Amino acid sequence: QVQLVESGGGLVQAGGSLILSCAASGRTFTNYRGWLLPAPGKEREFVAAINWSGGSTYYADSVQDRFTISRDKAKNKMYLQMNSLKPEDTAVYSCAAGFRVRVEVLASPREYMYWGQGTQVTVSS
Repeated sequence: QVQLVESGGGLVQAGGSLILSCAASGRTFTNYRGWLLPAPGKEREFVAAINWSGGSTYYADSVQDRFTISRDKAKNKMYLQMNSLKPEDTAVYSCAAGFRVRVEVLASPREYMYWGQGTQVTVSS
């Protein structure tokens, strides 16, 4: 089992920045971790993912060049630096992890076995 706890959400004005953190405990081996959003009536929406060992990063087109995903392996933590925030970025951001995530479909929430509770990000206009 992997336990994931997010932090860092909050209220920010459009154009501002936030840093989200995801702390992991329990089983340490995962091959990919990522950030996804709930989408009522649909599958969770992919935001970004990172290969835990090699550090390769992947982004949704909507956040490319604005968000940066990173990890600190020693602390077993993942981060999402969010810049140039827009009102449409408002959502609950959940971190996720899996140990058999396939890179070709890593945007699919079905690849991830472990989920945090989420942290609310609200961007005002």
